[in-house]
Amino acid sequence: MKFLLVAVNAKYIHSNPAIYSLRAYAGAKLQQYVELAEYTINQPMEEILADIYERKPDVAGFSCYIWNWRLIQELLTELAKLLPETDIWLGGPEVSWDAENILQKYLQVTGIMVGEGEATFKELLETYVRCGGAGEECGEAAEKQRPGGIQGLSARAEAGYWNVEAQWKKIPGLYLRSGATPPRAQVKLDDIPFLYQDLSLFENRIIYYESSRGCPFLCSYCLSSLEKQLRFRDINVIKKELQFFLDNRVKQVKFIDRTFNCNYEHAMAIWSYLEEHDNGVTNFHFEISADILREDEIELLGRLRPGLVQLEIGVQSTNPGTLKAIRRVTEPEKLEKIVASIGRGGNVHQHLDLIAGLPYENYESFGRSFDRVYRMRPEQLQLGFLKVLKGSEMWERAEEYGIVYRAQPPYEVLYTRWLSFEDVLKLKRIEEMVEIYYNSGQFTHTLPFLEKAFSNPFVMYEKMAEFYGENGYFKASPARSYRYQVLFAFALKYDEKREAVYREFLTYDMYLREKVKSRPVFAVDLSGYRESIRDFYQEEERTRRYLPDYAGYDGKQLSKMTHLEPFFWPVWDREQVAELYESTGTENTRNDRERKAEFVLFDYRRRNPLNSEAETCHVVCRQTENEV
Repeated sequence: MKFLLVAVNAKYIHSNPAIYSLRAYAGAKLQQYVELAEYTINQPMEEILADIYERKPDVAGFSCYIWNWRLIQELLTELAKLLPETDIWLGGPEVSWDAENILQKYLQVTGIMVGEGEATFKELLETYVRCGGAGEECGEAAEKQRPGGIQGLSARAEAGYWNVEAQWKKIPGLYLRSGATPPRAQVKLDDIPFLYQDLSLFENRIIYYESSRGCPFLCSYCLSSLEKQLRFRDINVIKKELQFFLDNRVKQVKFIDRTFNCNYEHAMAIWSYLEEHDNGVTNFHFEISADILREDEIELLGRLRPGLVQLEIGVQSTNPGTLKAIRRVTEPEKLEKIVASIGRGGNVHQHLDLIAGLPYENYESFGRSFDRVYRMRPEQLQLGFLKVLKGSEMWERAEEYGIVYRAQPPYEVLYTRWLSFEDVLKLKRIEEMVEIYYNSGQFTHTLPFLEKAFSNPFVMYEKMAEFYGENGYFKASPARSYRYQVLFAFALKYDEKREAVYREFLTYDMYLREKVKSRPVFAVDLSGYRESIRDFYQEEERTRRYLPDYAGYDGKQLSKMTHLEPFFWPVWDREQVAELYESTGTENTRNDRERKAEFVLFDYRRRNPLNSEAETCHVVCRQTENEV
């Protein structure tokens, strides 16, 4: 007997902790009957179907989410044709809240595991092993009596040879064609075995870890608000499991706790342990509510190694009416102070989220929310769009709010009483600009300067989206290196008199990221500075004043491994952006050669662990007369 658990992930680097948790909870004796299969939504359906067919499972269980449900629906239809004797079970948030309708639509589905699945799956698996072809009890005898033409284990049960249906009705947490069984009591997290004994299965993939379940908040768009009881894994067990990741130098561990810091003692214990046992490599991701952080939590975070921790903070909106409607407990003023405090440490990556399409948030209001969060200067600003999830309060009140959303997953908002579809399309284009130019981290010095040319950041990205549309870039997206040139053209359209300064900002940002092979077209002409650059590297070969880590390399090799660039404007000084903008507004800056060049050395062996920017330093170069 083979029970195949199927996961279809959004990307290859993702894994599905649900199917690993189901198998682990089943216990050592039953695990021999369980096989796991992971795919991605980017694979052709036919390829996934063929692989499942070749595995020949007696039972197949699918883990269903908004990102894979459309593909799984295709698989359900075709799999039943190829493996008519295979029972099909579903589980996961996408099917738990609409089980009756799904069973009516897909007659090939045997049943649905509703809610938490660990204990439910174990009991279901035991039933199949006992009476489903494992040679135990009634199974062996039943196989001998199987009548021709009867298909599927459940069909055989209906024929009277196995009374499996009666046994299923005794299992809490199922939805059968005869109706729902009693609700399943929540499992204790300490009863779930550690999922990652064999890390070879997760090579080059994100490790997901769960230290708690449930959420104390009641956000109306989120299914976690329906799980009232908040449960935690024993802290001593957690420490032991975290040490396993640290000892194995796992690249990233992503906590899937809905609000990690909802319990102060729990969060402090874990962050303190990571501080004390940091291996210098592993990154840990946490989804938190920042405005409930205490002073000592912020202080602890400020002590951590750069890159040890990254925080995802769901702001969603700063509109008071919207926050009240979605039951979101957020104090924007307090949030601003805390994000700024964490940001000053320069060691924690902060990812802030906004959601478009919420009640009482129109286009202008969203723009104000955007500007307020943008000015917090997170490392990433995620613009999301409301997804009306089955079972959530937002789903139940969608008609009341005038929220119209897509009929198919991910059930994303089309328009609301406050936000038109045209507005949604504009925000989609702005979202793409934010992804390309802000979240990429490629323009960290150019953008703050460019913002000064516009009334606010939201308008800048709005105009940027219009510029992209006018030039056809949404249909033919520019290559990563060409995006610098596109941004240069955009800057000149709105602020031509500062041309030379934009040239230098973009040059600085480009060389911060990489030693480019071809010199960018907007960079200054180096013809008058090549002798000074050559002299610098020859001198560095002798003295190692600036590059002590490059022992054994000659000057020519040093020049290929690092980069030296002359600048006429202090584009590296983020603190002086406003002053620089004002000082360059009185005349056209193209005559930059009247200023004396300062040389900046970019060292690509030394990078900022938070943003991967090259380490820089100012160097003293001998300048010839025609360079001054």
